[in-house]
Amino acid sequence: MTYKILFLDIDGTILRPDHTYHPKTKEAIKQAQAQGIQVFLATGRPIHELGDLADDLQINSFIGYNGALAIYRGETIVDEPMKKEIITEYLEIIKKHDHDIVLYTSEDNYVQDIESSRIKDFQEMFQLLTLNPIHEELTNYVLGATVLNIRPDEVPLYEINDDIHLSQVNVSGAEDCYDVIRKSVNKGEAVKAILAHLGIDKEHAVAFGDGMNDKEMLQTVGASFAMGNANPELLSYAKYQTKSVSEAGVYYGLKDLGLVK
Repeated sequence: MTYKILFLDIDGTILRPDHTYHPKTKEAIKQAQAQGIQVFLATGRPIHELGDLADDLQINSFIGYNGALAIYRGETIVDEPMKKEIITEYLEIIKKHDHDIVLYTSEDNYVQDIESSRIKDFQEMFQLLTLNPIHEELTNYVLGATVLNIRPDEVPLYEINDDIHLSQVNVSGAEDCYDVIRKSVNKGEAVKAILAHLGIDKEHAVAFGDGMNDKEMLQTVGASFAMGNANPELLSYAKYQTKSVSEAGVYYGLKDLGLVK
């Protein structure tokens, strides 16, 4: 099989818990690029926070905000903000239940309480460069959201319509954090849009992920890999399982496909 495009989650797939990556992971990406394979970072993170990692890995194409914004070499392919009424309702729920939330736009990150210890922990965990107070006009431009400090039994509070579900963040220490995922807007739908734009069949696409926010992406490509450290529930959505992020699972998965040496 000839593979033409590669989609890589970041946290738990490229980056280890200490925010570094295995040298073999970088080498695998470099070898794939040398063969003409298009490489995308596909993440729940905001794209404006990816500069250093993208520069280091020489990647210039992205799926961010769990699929709400997709960019191919500077060209916007997907741009799907969340509805204003959803954000407004979320802010009411947050206040009522004493939760925290991080809202992401194409330019910055916003929170209700910058001094919240949980917010500060989250900022450090995901190396968010800046945080700003939420303001009224912001509700028109939100691309993604993460709800913090909630219990599993509180998840349904945020699943306010049939298009929304929450996905637990698959990072140690972030078990009380959930990304807001839309059935109509997610990594898988973004992958479909990119493949259509580039004229690439799904059988020629490869993807790696570790969290439940990756399930739609893994279902959308021909060769899908769940990392060795993946959420166990993700395994049924992947064609293959590779080694953990700390063991350079991306390298060994691509090696199994004959794409790296």
